[in-house]
Amino acid sequence: MADAIIDLVGPDELPILCELYNEIFRPARDLETFQRRFRGRYNVLMLVTRLDDKPVGFFIGFELKPGVFYSWFYGVILAYRRQGIASQLMDAVHSWVKQNDYDSIRFECHNQHRSMLHLAIELGYDIVGMRWDPDRGDNLVIFEKVLHD
Repeated sequence: MADAIIDLVGPDELPILCELYNEIFRPARDLETFQRRFRGRYNVLMLVTRLDDKPVGFFIGFELKPGVFYSWFYGVILAYRRQGIASQLMDAVHSWVKQNDYDSIRFECHNQHRSMLHLAIELGYDIVGMRWDPDRGDNLVIFEKVLHD
């Protein structure tokens, strides 16, 4: 497993997250898209994962509703996958979410992102639904994990 450093970052580092997003996902998004998404959101959490001071992954999430935290994006650069970085990032998010008294955490994943689907199931997430993404013309699988016993 990689010895990743996970840093909590603020709005000033949003350009780094945007750059990582555009290296990992398509279609690309501009900085304004991220800024718009956060307007009016409560408890925005942004993390950057680094190996040897190089940003290689990120997380962005926020409160969906009281008691439920929404993981908007997880991402790890392709060359750094299969090293346990996504698992470490998810563990860090789960810790933060528990410390902030959320009952559950939710995210959506496109069916073609098989490694993320497998990781979610491995980490105890339940499939709680599906929804159609009209922008991509594809289904999203909705996962949720209850964090408190």
